[in-house]
Amino acid sequence: MTELPEIDSITVYAIPMRSKFRGITVREGIVLHGPRGWGEFCPFPEYDDLESAHWLATAIEQVGVGWPEPVRDRIPVNCIVPAVPPDRAHELVANSGCRTAKVKVADHPDALSEDLARVEAVRSALGPGGAVRVDANAVWDVDTAVRSIRQLDRAAGGLEYAEQPCRTVAELADVRRRVDVAIAADESIRRAEDPLRVAVTGAADIAVIKCTPLGGVRRALEVAHAAGLPCVVSSALETSVGLAAQLALAGALPELEYACGLGTVSLFQGDITDTSLRPVDGYLPTPRVAPAPDPARLERYRHPDPARTTWWTERFHRVLEILRARTA
Repeated sequence: MTELPEIDSITVYAIPMRSKFRGITVREGIVLHGPRGWGEFCPFPEYDDLESAHWLATAIEQVGVGWPEPVRDRIPVNCIVPAVPPDRAHELVANSGCRTAKVKVADHPDALSEDLARVEAVRSALGPGGAVRVDANAVWDVDTAVRSIRQLDRAAGGLEYAEQPCRTVAELADVRRRVDVAIAADESIRRAEDPLRVAVTGAADIAVIKCTPLGGVRRALEVAHAAGLPCVVSSALETSVGLAAQLALAGALPELEYACGLGTVSLFQGDITDTSLRPVDGYLPTPRVAPAPDPARLERYRHPDPARTTWWTERFHRVLEILRARTA
């Protein structure tokens, strides 16, 4: 992208979550409009401006360039099970229509007994033919990861994979050597050198990629190629506007062996579009453009706090200046 497109509007939103997820109860961000439609800018508040520039680059691609042609019309997806009690976990999976469930684990230091019960409930809801995967968000040390994965594997009657059990590439490689469960790398895959390190050191069997923190669909396709591993496309917890870019990535990957983690709109109490990207029978369509916000819904979820609106607006303009400097 040699020239940034004209952005003619931005709106700061705030949407409550159904359950705490990734430590948050309200999802905040910006939707923006440009020549090719709508995009979304929603880096988590703790990310600095340089890291946030990748997120804005994804939105700029969305509104200014568009996405590559897809090779498939629909994407298999997993349902998401937050750190909820077993009965709620069973209900979420049973009502999802999905045959794969991703279960959040290690929500707090003494969570293992709760995690085992949650995974058992998920297996009960899926039956023997479904796939169960767990995500620890990089909080375990190696020994804890090995112990926990073995127990969770038994509770699940077999895990499809364990996602990012530890923080570093070296730790992932150590865990992978010591367990019989496939290991997926998520947080370890963010920059150009990381996929190569993950693959070369034997740290993972599967690469979890998200176009939003990587800088767009095209950039994410390059990362997937560099990783040389089977890929799972996952959400960065966007509304349907931003989620459309992740689906475009999944639709453009040359191969897609696993269900993707893109059923995350169900984690929100609402959405800013009336054509929400919610799975039907375990699938989502591959979009050619992002769905447009519904004016009434956008107004409903417009951020009510003027101070937070200012914070997001100023952040957007700072990060936009970083991208302008890069393209100058």
